[in-house]
Amino acid sequence: MAAGTGLARSAPKLEGRLSARLRRDRVTLDDGAQTTVHVAAFDGRRTQIKVACLREPQRLAVWCAARGVSHALVGGFFTRPAGEPLGELRTAGIARGHVAFDAPWGEVRACVHVVAGRPRIARRTELPRLPTGDLLQAGPLLVCDGRRAIEEGEDPEGFSAGARQFDSDITAGRYPRAALALAGQRILAVAVDGRSDEDAGLTLAELADLLVELGADAAINLDGGGSTSLVCGGRLRNRPRAQHDVELPMGRPIATALVFEPRY
Repeated sequence: MAAGTGLARSAPKLEGRLSARLRRDRVTLDDGAQTTVHVAAFDGRRTQIKVACLREPQRLAVWCAARGVSHALVGGFFTRPAGEPLGELRTAGIARGHVAFDAPWGEVRACVHVVAGRPRIARRTELPRLPTGDLLQAGPLLVCDGRRAIEEGEDPEGFSAGARQFDSDITAGRYPRAALALAGQRILAVAVDGRSDEDAGLTLAELADLLVELGADAAINLDGGGSTSLVCGGRLRNRPRAQHDVELPMGRPIATALVFEPRY
């Protein structure tokens, strides 16, 4: 990935109950391809996260508008066509309805674990068997201890081996992507455009490299493709596409989300 993307530079704060530093930038990849990256940076000392289970699949921007939510990011994967959450899911310490990942991958795939609004990103094996708070399982883990945690051609969490539960092998090629990262005192919500001549998307390794460049200590991949959705300041900021150059103006209906709220 080429250096000098400028994503770490500051941007004006958005107005609202919770402020975020929003940046949209073009990233040039090592082979000359380009893509658009949207990053919403929150002050982790003033921000709490909640895992939201949508009662039925909805487009994130529509769901946010109906509930007065200003800042949210697509959450985990879901089954098609039923739209059931795919991967372990808990809110307030209570297990919610979901379809488990195939064995043995459900035991290892990475999670966002939130206790008292404070997020942790870790492999499932590093978390309690019956965790308190909220838990959203997605993956793979992209960054750990400030370094890339995934390599091209490797499949430690079985997303290629277990691809039958997905529309495609998410480890193969460049796609629109979404990720959550923890970077010091900042929480980063990231959406990457793709599936067009002007937006190539990113591989998982390229996404991990970008997040390391942004200062991530830990990061996790979330649902991507046409589901990639970042709402910031009450607006959908990325450009979801179902196929090459086929726009999804409000994104695809999703099953779970990460909501960012002010910490009082």
